Amino acid sequence: MNPISNIWNHPKTSATGVLIAVVTIAGVFSQQGITLGHVGNGTIVTLASALGTAFLGLLARDPVSQPISSGSTAKLGAWALIALLLPLPFMVGCSETSVAQNIVNWTPALESAVATVDSTGALLVPADAAIFAAATAGFDAASSVLVNEAKAYLANPTASVLAQLQAAVVTFQQNVNASLLSAAKITNPTSQAHVLNAINGVATIVTALLALVTSVSSKAEVARMASESTIKLAEVRTYQDEGKAAAVVAAHYGEPVEVAQAQVAQVELSAVQAGF
Repeated sequence: MNPISNIWNHPKTSATGVLIAVVTIAGVFSQQGITLGHVGNGTIVTLASALGTAFLGLLARDPVSQPISSGSTAKLGAWALIALLLPLPFMVGCSETSVAQNIVNWTPALESAVATVDSTGALLVPADAAIFAAATAGFDAASSVLVNEAKAYLANPTASVLAQLQAAVVTFQQNVNASLLSAAKITNPTSQAHVLNAINGVATIVTALLALVTSVSSKAEVARMASESTIKLAEVRTYQDEGKAAAVVAAHYGEPVEVAQAQVAQVELSAVQAGF
């Protein structure tokens, strides 16, 4: 088959193949410490990987101008999914120090999200406010512990300090998951909307921090952390807001929402696969 005519006749499939190659090569380069230069706070390699992932997500959703068989559609979707599951830019080629700094960089956003939780009770009717207060009572303490452990790990990224950070992030993650389940007890639609919005802001950041911590943890340590997570992410999936999560991540990293959507999807899938 003439490769030129094949590209012309199947542009979407060809574009997907090119993007898969870009993301794959960028992932290998990142793992080997090859940057090809810097762009802002990132590198050219991570930027190429992020853009490739984002465009793959767009291609997977775009309508096709000409009818194609269901088999072709399935194959294209499968290849796009495989590419989306490749290591993402902010999760590869990272040292303990860079991960620790990344965790600490989330501190202002985490503190702001917890402050939003603290102020949300005033928007609820008394009965709902009581449920919400009980569900989120541990947020302030868990947030303080996690922030302090992250700063301690940045200053001294040793195994013992990492163990404390692991315990802190799992404790907070479980606290958040429990609060999402408690939100189901609030039946007033307006109250529930306020509650879920506030908790999801915290949940997004805690999930991101969990991913960062596990990226510098051994398989045995991740397995131990997962075993301590009794309320699994699958149990609270109904109450999660992917749109808000992508917006929070995009704002924090200064990237397109499409890139953040891919990152959020992979982080959640990786966490579930790890047993969280």
